[in-house]
Amino acid sequence: MTEWISVAVCGAHMSDLPLNPQLTGLGAQMEKRTTTGPHYRFYRLHGFEPPRPGLVRVAKDGSAIALEVWRLPVENYGRFVALVPAPLCIGTVELADGSHVQGFLCESYATGNALDISALGGWRAYLATS
Repeated sequence: MTEWISVAVCGAHMSDLPLNPQLTGLGAQMEKRTTTGPHYRFYRLHGFEPPRPGLVRVAKDGSAIALEVWRLPVENYGRFVALVPAPLCIGTVELADGSHVQGFLCESYATGNALDISALGGWRAYLATS
């Protein structure tokens, strides 16, 4: 019997985007599309190819950000996390319904020269403008 862990992705790992095969290649399955709780800022980070966003939890002036939750076999979780380059990291993300899952976050130092795209509400919306 497979054990699963839910992982929230909000950028290049989403369905039909360039890094999604890193998930599907490890047996991940789409669980749902939703948003974060309204406690996050969202940035277009510099220096990544393909382009990637950074999600940072904030104490005030946050927004809800669109994301996907994928279920990943527990035995492949470590392999997936090992693919995540700094300043991105995996931590606990609050979803719109108040539940929490593991997911992509960004160390705040990387937002100093990044473009704040929080008002767009998600990575796909940003990609549609660029």
